[in-house]
Amino acid sequence: MAGDAEQKITVRPHGPYLVRGKIPLVRKSQVMSEHGEPLDWNLDGVVETAETYRLCRCGRSKTKPFCDNTHTLVPFDGGEKADTGPISSREKVFEGEKIIVKDDHSLCMHAGYCGNRFTNIWKMLEDSADPEVRAKIIAMVGMCPSGTLTHAPDEKSEVVEPDLPKEVAVVADGPLWVTGGILVERRDGEPLEAR
Repeated sequence: MAGDAEQKITVRPHGPYLVRGKIPLVRKSQVMSEHGEPLDWNLDGVVETAETYRLCRCGRSKTKPFCDNTHTLVPFDGGEKADTGPISSREKVFEGEKIIVKDDHSLCMHAGYCGNRFTNIWKMLEDSADPEVRAKIIAMVGMCPSGTLTHAPDEKSEVVEPDLPKEVAVVADGPLWVTGGILVERRDGEPLEAR
């Protein structure tokens, strides 16, 4: 496997994501409760790739998740519209006992791990003095695929990041999920803030 320094994803101007450094590509799906609530993630398989590969960004490739150059044949505005300012300027901090949860809602993909039919993370913070409740909050935050939610013991502490593998996951009806702190470079060459 290539060294970490070579592993990166580059956003091509009005084109695909260029993935370099033999970054694994996997398929994942949500494990759901009998009530339709997400509980966990299931690894559905590894997708075979070359050391460098291109992932569709226009949404119209016939070989998804890979790019087949359809973006050159159809109207596609590959402009990047996401806020590139620091995450800290967008996130709200919610305090509990021995835990804070940071929420950057602009990243939310509505995967649903932050709540269930009885409660949600924000309500659970009221009871976070209970170590069991706090552990559930941490587990729920850890399942959030978008990076919308993070947690720390207090406001002075660093955010606790889950130890996730360096990979790109294809999620049904969702965006690509990049984990492991892989460098993602915008089309202007600037790095996106890793989550």
